[in-house]
Amino acid sequence: MKLTRKLVLSRAKASDLESVKKLNCWGCNLTDISIFCEISNVEVLTLSANNISSLEHIANCHNLTELYLRQNDIQSLSELSHLKHLTSLKVLWLAENPCCGTDPVKYRLSVLRALPGLQKLDSQVVTEEEIALALEEGEEVITPAGPATASSLNGLTEADSEYDSLNYSVDERNKIHAYSGIKPLPKEKFSSSREAGSSLKKRSHTLEAVLLLLKDLDAEELKTVQCATENKLRARSRQKEKMPIAQH
Repeated sequence: MKLTRKLVLSRAKASDLESVKKLNCWGCNLTDISIFCEISNVEVLTLSANNISSLEHIANCHNLTELYLRQNDIQSLSELSHLKHLTSLKVLWLAENPCCGTDPVKYRLSVLRALPGLQKLDSQVVTEEEIALALEEGEEVITPAGPATASSLNGLTEADSEYDSLNYSVDERNKIHAYSGIKPLPKEKFSSSREAGSSLKKRSHTLEAVLLLLKDLDAEELKTVQCATENKLRARSRQKEKMPIAQH
């Protein structure tokens, strides 16, 4: 069943799609939710107990804070890649989908690695310790195969998305390199070619991505990152203290 404009307006008791802030479509046998390309202001979205298999069109809902998807047909956690740009998303309920698998710990850490901004996953509050552990042990979510769309790439072309960090000037990029202890790039080697992009991606890609994303975080989110980092450092320190004992 396709979610239509008429059904959305009826359920939300709204006069137009732009004014829809909360929408409850629990148990409507939905399979097609492409209408969400036109509902960018929704904040709370309940889609539990349907037959939804793709989250591609939800990528346009930039104000979304709560998303309920329990009991659907989401086969792979790769669908979470469509939610990565939804920086306001704090609550996600994904339980009872095929993508959850049989290992609840692996599932939870993988979801939190993909969406570290979550404050609640399913029925459990997310802790700072979990986020730190997820960034280390959670499986990386891979973007679903197939042609890229504007919604899945947040309005960027595939090339723009892959080499987004190259939009920074050589001076800006070298500041990032200096901060992370990476050797500065010679100006003559700084280009937007695919060869340069490929070379740069191999050099501390994860660290650079984190540092670039810091520019978009507010004070509260930066404190969360700081706490997670401090917890991680303490855990590493404890590991090093235990190593000599383990060797005897």
